[in-house]
Amino acid sequence: MAKLASGRVTEKSSKLLDKFNASLLFDQKLYAEDIKGSIAHATMLEKQGILSEHELNDIVNGLSKIKDEIENKQFIFDISDEDIHMAIEKRLTEIIGDTGKKLHTARSRNDQVALDFRLYVQKNTLIIKQLLLKLEVTLLEIAKDHTKTMLPGMTHLQHAQPINFAYHMLAYMSMFKRDIQRLDSAYERNNYSPIGCAALAGTPHNLDRNLTAKLLEFSEPTVNCLDTVSDRDFALDILFNISTIMTHISRLAEELILWSSSEFKFVTLSDAYSTSSSIMPQKKNPDVPELLRGKTGRVYGNLISLLTVLKGLPLAYNKDMQEDKEGVFDSVETALVSIEILTAALATMQVNEKNMQNACKVGHLSATDLADYLVQKCDMPFRDAYKITGSIVVEAEKMQIDLSEMPYEVLKEFAPCIEEDVVKYLDLRHSMDARTSQGGTATKATKDQILYFEEWLKGI
Repeated sequence: MAKLASGRVTEKSSKLLDKFNASLLFDQKLYAEDIKGSIAHATMLEKQGILSEHELNDIVNGLSKIKDEIENKQFIFDISDEDIHMAIEKRLTEIIGDTGKKLHTARSRNDQVALDFRLYVQKNTLIIKQLLLKLEVTLLEIAKDHTKTMLPGMTHLQHAQPINFAYHMLAYMSMFKRDIQRLDSAYERNNYSPIGCAALAGTPHNLDRNLTAKLLEFSEPTVNCLDTVSDRDFALDILFNISTIMTHISRLAEELILWSSSEFKFVTLSDAYSTSSSIMPQKKNPDVPELLRGKTGRVYGNLISLLTVLKGLPLAYNKDMQEDKEGVFDSVETALVSIEILTAALATMQVNEKNMQNACKVGHLSATDLADYLVQKCDMPFRDAYKITGSIVVEAEKMQIDLSEMPYEVLKEFAPCIEEDVVKYLDLRHSMDARTSQGGTATKATKDQILYFEEWLKGI
């Protein structure tokens, strides 16, 4: 049987060209979107008098049969069909005869693939958002349990100031909240229907693009067909959004790896989400966060790959754009499994509160509190207070004690204005709870943030 889209080319394609040119091996993933788009297109054609009601019914029934065949693994994919669009159209013609050939009236594979791919991206944008919301709920539940659990807040991976574990989890909630907002923005920005643009310049047929947009749950049709058939900004959007999500996941994964090590022992990952060494039976490896960290590089590569494909293309459609899908498919699948398994690993993670609290006694975390005390109590310029505090920290190091344990009598030797109440200011929990400013780490401020996220989640 000759190819449906043989046209100007009269000689039979070589098998090598079929293999090189075809996208069917990967774009068959778009079968549901292709069938959905074709049903909407046919429905519009019937309304406009281009198809009869009987022809529409035959097309819809034929497409429904094909969908069942694909999902029941009875459909035969032939690489000579090139892509999912031609494979479905050929099978439709086999089932219902020449009426199947009418389905392609007033459309091109250019707007057809733009539609299918956009539908896939829009669908998965919403799925990724829902998984992120489940992750946010898990992080929020952890936060609620640990508003008083102290651990060292760090900069440069060095102990800096005491914070609580809830506060740390809420920092990641803030990141993923921005990710959700980016997904929402991208969905709204890309929710426009390409179908009806045909190859690049529209069509002389009397179409109703508003109807197909409505049937496919788009906001409205796209404005300019020349742009539409070559636009892959929606694909770049989801690749960028996934890359940013994976950046945040990777940062959290890195901390889980550190925290679960013998040096930290802040958390213990569930055996269900850990593995053993093949040779060292005592080891328990944090493979889930390590893989999450590693997979981040893949999605970065997919983003750069598509940017590179698109960067020099003249308008309108070019075959280079066939390279737009595999990276998106890979990134979407990577994001889906990554968010889901991170959520499960966090939900089953044990938090070792005592180890976190003991770690706060290393690094003189209340040093800033002492400097602030000198500013307030002694009316001292901060830079002078900073210098005196540094000298006291050096003395604490010599005494091999933490600043929070420094005797009042020794402190007074460095600044006569220091009084006995300084002991309270150097207490680590007091240091944490003193930071009551909005967005701070005090237990009260942290609880306010929890309330904020609870209200935000209710409004989603």
